[in-house]
Amino acid sequence: MSQLEDFIRAFARSYTRARKKSTSPQRSSGKRTSRQKTRPASSPQRSSNNSSTPPLSNSYPGDYEGAFSHVYRPRLDGDPDPGEIVWTWVPYEEDFSQGKDRPVLLVGHDGPWLLGLMLTSKDHDRDAADEARWGRYWYDIGTGDWDHKGRPSEVRVDRVLRINPDGVRREGAILDKTRFTRVLREVRAVKGW
Repeated sequence: MSQLEDFIRAFARSYTRARKKSTSPQRSSGKRTSRQKTRPASSPQRSSNNSSTPPLSNSYPGDYEGAFSHVYRPRLDGDPDPGEIVWTWVPYEEDFSQGKDRPVLLVGHDGPWLLGLMLTSKDHDRDAADEARWGRYWYDIGTGDWDHKGRPSEVRVDRVLRINPDGVRREGAILDKTRFTRVLREVRAVKGW
């Protein structure tokens, strides 16, 4: 029971912190489909006593294209850590001003930014050839506490995202080290690192 209690306390802390930092969404002049959401107008700046840490921009920093050293240090302590699956806003590739909240597997850092891979519960095994034609590659990671319906998930291994740590709204779960290592092996294979 102590793990469950620790998780509940960590979730409550992160939820409270996210509620205090919430901002209203930016209004779009065009029509939106129910699938599209506009990006929040701004993201709060992460305060730090360490003056060597550069401030984070309010805009989405873009996809990460370089190789990175992964780390596996998950702790359900209210702060986002590599090895955890968290919920955050992810922009669409074709229009960074629009996107949606979704689960993301954190895999490392790029300075003050977190690096992550987005998840989906959609099964891409049926359209793998079509997805590959567009340069999108998915890897099955199974089920976990990040999906309250218990659906199997896939992680996109060709697109590494930079994420503002203050934009993470909640921790969903810890991905075990075996699956984490397999995901990173797939990222390296697809990216050619």
